[in-house]
Amino acid sequence: MADSIPPAVSFVIPAMDESDSLARLYQEIEKVCIAENLSHQIVFVDDGSTDSSWQIMRDLASEHPDHCVAVKLRRNFGKAAALSAGFDVATGDIVITMDADLQDDPKEIPRFLEKMDAGFDVVSGWKKVRHDPWHKVLPSRVFNWTVSKLTGVNLHDHNCGFKAYRRGIFDEVKLYGELHRFVPVLAASKGWRVGEIEVEHHARAFGRSKYGVSRLIKGFLDLMTIYFLTAFSGRPLHFIGGAGLVCFAMGGIGMFYLSVMWGITRLSESMEDLHLHRTAIFFYCILAILLGSQFLVTGLLAELMVSQSREREQPYSIAERVGNGFQSGLLSGDENDPLATDASHRSGQVEN
Repeated sequence: MADSIPPAVSFVIPAMDESDSLARLYQEIEKVCIAENLSHQIVFVDDGSTDSSWQIMRDLASEHPDHCVAVKLRRNFGKAAALSAGFDVATGDIVITMDADLQDDPKEIPRFLEKMDAGFDVVSGWKKVRHDPWHKVLPSRVFNWTVSKLTGVNLHDHNCGFKAYRRGIFDEVKLYGELHRFVPVLAASKGWRVGEIEVEHHARAFGRSKYGVSRLIKGFLDLMTIYFLTAFSGRPLHFIGGAGLVCFAMGGIGMFYLSVMWGITRLSESMEDLHLHRTAIFFYCILAILLGSQFLVTGLLAELMVSQSREREQPYSIAERVGNGFQSGLLSGDENDPLATDASHRSGQVEN
């Protein structure tokens, strides 16, 4: 780090009722940044605190206007919204997110930057040794394993709030709801490189956790959203229409079987006549066909909506571009150059 230009690093720290830890966290981050000669910016976001958190944030920003910014939300909008507000303010080439409860150790910051220098665009922390009760650790591990297997982004700790990102990621990845824990997954779907490092995890020194059992339930619902967005956002008919074809096929096969049996029972004197309206499977087959038709129509409507939105959204992510793509003769009016003539016609500048 000493032989290269120090990167501009922004720290985005959302907080709700963390007045006891904010000043100490700021001092520890400052200490690391000074030791590493980092050009830095610390962005505190007050997400609807009811204690003195905002007053402390505002005092820190007033005392250190060159390094600190304080943002106050009008009410509690949730962590994803608070992070988005911080990202909009952050100006660093690299953005590091941290929790405000002192469980994330600022001494890990240089290791995050070293990992970024190795060619990664997102680096997630892994709290291998957690100082949390078992009823939070066990469901979290099940959740992390499920996310990794379903999305293909193999991280041990998707829930860890200690992460580092390249600033350009947030030009392509927009947060809403509670999707903040899935930024690495969304970034990976755009082609950004994702890695992780082990980080030290401290026991909470002040306050209490803001998350309960509902977080796990919401997390799995959000996982369904992420899986759909990353795998089928550009082709919803493949997902919805696939389910429709399965239902339609099952209903069609059932109806074909019932139709054949209806005819056979009437041609055979040894078999009792099959009455469709007395057979429960007949109604299930009709229901399956109707559901399949509705799924297919819904999938086509979703494709129409995606085609309209894609006109305003780029379906790709550019990693690098070299050259401006123009040659000096193209727009010079050279009559012997057909490309130049074509360019002149397109620009309305045809020379006589």
